[in-house]
Amino acid sequence: MTSICILVQSVYDFDPRVRRKAEALVAAGYSVDVLALRRSDGAASYTLNGVHVETIGLGKKRGSLARYMFEYAAFFAWAFVRLALLMRRRRYAVIDVNTLPDFLVFAPLLARWMGAKIILDMHEITPEFYMSKYGIAGTSPLVRFLTYLERASVDFADHVIAINEPILDLLVSRGLRRSKSTVVMNAVDEARFDRASSRAVAVPGSASPSRFVMMYHGTLTRFYGLDLAVEAFGLAHEDMPGAELWILGSGPDLPLLKALAKKHGVAAAVRFVGQVPAADIPAWLHECDLGLLPIRRDAFLDFAFPNKLPEFIIFGKAVLISRLKAIQHYFSDQALAFFEPNDTVDLARQMVRVYRDGALRDRLAARARTEYAPIRWELMKRRYLDLVAGMIGSKTRAPERSQPAETTVLAG
Repeated sequence: MTSICILVQSVYDFDPRVRRKAEALVAAGYSVDVLALRRSDGAASYTLNGVHVETIGLGKKRGSLARYMFEYAAFFAWAFVRLALLMRRRRYAVIDVNTLPDFLVFAPLLARWMGAKIILDMHEITPEFYMSKYGIAGTSPLVRFLTYLERASVDFADHVIAINEPILDLLVSRGLRRSKSTVVMNAVDEARFDRASSRAVAVPGSASPSRFVMMYHGTLTRFYGLDLAVEAFGLAHEDMPGAELWILGSGPDLPLLKALAKKHGVAAAVRFVGQVPAADIPAWLHECDLGLLPIRRDAFLDFAFPNKLPEFIIFGKAVLISRLKAIQHYFSDQALAFFEPNDTVDLARQMVRVYRDGALRDRLAARARTEYAPIRWELMKRRYLDLVAGMIGSKTRAPERSQPAETTVLAG
């Protein structure tokens, strides 16, 4: 059986993109190992849905640049040594390295010398990420260094994956050869969602016919603009009788959001649900009328394509979203309700517009499903599996096995 290794500096269980790829490889007949971070309550080694996972208890306490650099260096050193030891026994055909950081691609250096092919999956564009997170100018020495490191990393890889076409165009403009690159979108595994949808999950305080529910689910940070949404709802709520804003998730902005809801007189209509298990999300999606993704725009976020957008689309929900470059590349004004990023007045105006027009919501949802079809996971999965097969010279793959219910086996 051909062996593949996936390297990612995050907790594997909570990384939907990496899990989709790993489980697709297992279903296609490959043996898959993942090297990742350990969850706080997790085991050092375990098997999840046929994927063997080895972890390091490094934690993830990022904030300052110095802390980022320490975590990156520690994980790189562990992965470098662990990959070299595993390669002697497992003889990986392909090693799939997932950013950040970009330089993690050099951790399989010895494995590459022993014959492994290296894929670099660019989850983020690092220079723009640091410009956004720390307010660093694009002309700064740090950004120039990060751009140089990005170029060295894509040059080292045998193949590069980008998460959308605008990011690929940006990478090509910085020296990536288009002939050694592929786009694999952040699409939802609809089969997994279908299985989750069959679960009987009670949603506390479910929406009644007289309610209109706008919903966000994800991390509560400034990046994702929930403060803009609460402020806009404060402007619009008098024109939206019975409307509620449900916010699912946790994060550092929770106290600020609660204070804003009180300040703008909508505390009774803004429901902070807290963290919801991923398997329960479909039940909550069924209860909402409008998906809300009020992402801010900056040099980094203009290229964002959130995992949550396809989740709303496949459940037939209209979506109100920031007019960002990457989103507009794939979806028209007939598919999504756009508002100008960072503009609370425009966001409030669009909230009222979509609230008042049920036929519009239906048209948006139907058109979004049509425009999403060319980038759905079944097609992205095939593209990824074809890439892996091509890199190892396989003309055929083992037939895909059906996905079982989620199972975890701890290493003894």
